[in-house]
Amino acid sequence: MIERESSLIPAVGIAPRKPTLGFVFSHPAHAIALGFGCGLSPRAPGTVATLWAWLVFIVLQPHMTDAQWAALLLASAVIGWWACTHSARELGAADPGAIVWDEVLGFWCVLWLVTPSGFWAQLWAFALFRIFDIAKPGPVAWADALFKVQRGEPIGWRQGFGILFDDLVAALCALLVIALWRFI
Repeated sequence: MIERESSLIPAVGIAPRKPTLGFVFSHPAHAIALGFGCGLSPRAPGTVATLWAWLVFIVLQPHMTDAQWAALLLASAVIGWWACTHSARELGAADPGAIVWDEVLGFWCVLWLVTPSGFWAQLWAFALFRIFDIAKPGPVAWADALFKVQRGEPIGWRQGFGILFDDLVAALCALLVIALWRFI
């Protein structure tokens, strides 16, 4: 298994810093990237953020059309790219474990595409998404490695996109398994 924290390479001239609650709410980008505080969880911040995403989805779903979900997901991807890039720079790390907007966006995509579905189907989707995101098999590992910062390279838009990209590939893999399961 690839450890997310092992990918931390300090930005040029910036020592990596540990985020605090004050950091989360010091800038809108930090609040978004760190999942409004979910990323501060001392254990499994990605799983905590995915659970938060599930709760938000359950609250919003009855009030939103597919077109509204598509718009929200697109806006969340663009704003998330900005927020993740900005926050990674401020933290001095290319892919800090505290940045969890990628889990939120990825799991919203999964839930949107498997809905309507009941609790057990959503739980199955949750488990699949987390397995693909944590274990990073095949295409997810490829996506994770594609945008890593090179030694001496400043953290930029490429790495911000990379933070999101591997979770979108994990979401796609989870959806593929769900589709194959339903087909069989």
